[in-house]
Amino acid sequence: MPNCRSWRLLLLLSLWGPLLWMAETGSEGQTAGELYQRWERYRRECQETLETAESPAGLACNGSFDMYVCWDYAAPNATARSSCPWYLPWYRHVAAGFVLRQCGSDGQWGPWRDHSQCENPERNETFQDQRLILERLQIVYTVGYSLSLATLLLALLILSFFRRLHCTRNYVHINLFASFMLRAAAILTRDRLLPPPGPSPGDQTPILWRNQALAACRTAQIVTQYCVGANYTWLLVEGIYLHRLLVLVGGSEGGHFRYYLLLGWGAPALFVIPWVIIRYLYENTQCWERNDVKAFWWIIRTPILMTILINFFIFIRVLGILVSKLKTRQMRCPDYRLRLARSTLTLVPLLGVHEMVFAPLTEEQARGALRLAKLGFEIVLSSFQGLLVSILYCFINKEVQLEIRRGWHRCRLRRSLSEEQRQPPKRASGTLPLDFGIGQVTTGRVRSSGTLPGPGDEASRVSESYC
Repeated sequence: MPNCRSWRLLLLLSLWGPLLWMAETGSEGQTAGELYQRWERYRRECQETLETAESPAGLACNGSFDMYVCWDYAAPNATARSSCPWYLPWYRHVAAGFVLRQCGSDGQWGPWRDHSQCENPERNETFQDQRLILERLQIVYTVGYSLSLATLLLALLILSFFRRLHCTRNYVHINLFASFMLRAAAILTRDRLLPPPGPSPGDQTPILWRNQALAACRTAQIVTQYCVGANYTWLLVEGIYLHRLLVLVGGSEGGHFRYYLLLGWGAPALFVIPWVIIRYLYENTQCWERNDVKAFWWIIRTPILMTILINFFIFIRVLGILVSKLKTRQMRCPDYRLRLARSTLTLVPLLGVHEMVFAPLTEEQARGALRLAKLGFEIVLSSFQGLLVSILYCFINKEVQLEIRRGWHRCRLRRSLSEEQRQPPKRASGTLPLDFGIGQVTTGRVRSSGTLPGPGDEASRVSESYC
């Protein structure tokens, strides 16, 4: 008996070490020995209760004691609940709480268990503070992704509508904008399908565990991982294209665009599909939003880190080229340092260089305030990155502004011509010949059309040569 009692004590220490530590330090006036005695009495009462209980006739999850709380028989495809165990030192604070557990369709207990309602209230205060910060971050990135989605859609329509803007450079921009849009839409959709954080009410079954909602949630999770991966690969394509323009001068850019498409949209499938297979076979729990087995998460994380690292090296290389070119023109451009700073800030969102700040820090290493700082920095900048890219490479781009002004002049000219055609011709009066009014209209047309920038305009030649 003493050996058995010692074995149980070691098992309890290994499973509920933090709980015993709280008792040892004087929580609620209990010591570790007193806590063990209460736990032993609770376990015996649970076994006696289960022995006297009648097992259901059909398929059901067996009643058992999981070393924490006593579970009665439960029907399949249901969420069972059990009151917080009374041996807890802080039981009087959580007496009304429940522990939740999922009973599968095969009559077996699932791995998921929610005992958040029975946790120590002192630790819950810290948890609630962190939860409040995460909820505020969610509001911020929801606003960021929504603004990015709207501005990116407008920028994509502008680059697609004007034919003079059709070139390989803008084709790459269009695909990058599309990847940002897909990422924003996928993340916003996934957030709508995920259950709200925190414990579910004890008398209700979480919607997450319904088969249709679970399948939709996992599908949204898969699509989100692909869209995020595609966004990073298109940032890499932007870096490769920029490096090719500055270093490998010459060659047909149109011939390489098909390879850019293959890399941007095809490469993410090479690591998302294996991740889906591994998760389905070895970690098929909940909505796949948690990554308890970190080795599986590195299937996706490793290629993304590689794209960030490659783009950072391209960024350094491009900066070196810009510095050398601006220094050679220093006599003509005395403000070359300002131009270099402006070019640097412009390239940061295009290549995703800001990701390098916390890229060496893994999720396992980030704890406490450092973890919140990492999440806040990455979430806020990533959500507004699409907005910055659309503004820098579309709305304030001189080439795009020139085409918009040119289109606006064309629209005004068509409108004025249509109004002139709808007006009845004026009758000739007195000695004026009948065709005088027609000559006026013709002259007006020539004068109006002269307000448009011609194809030989200097800005047009710069635009065409740049494409």
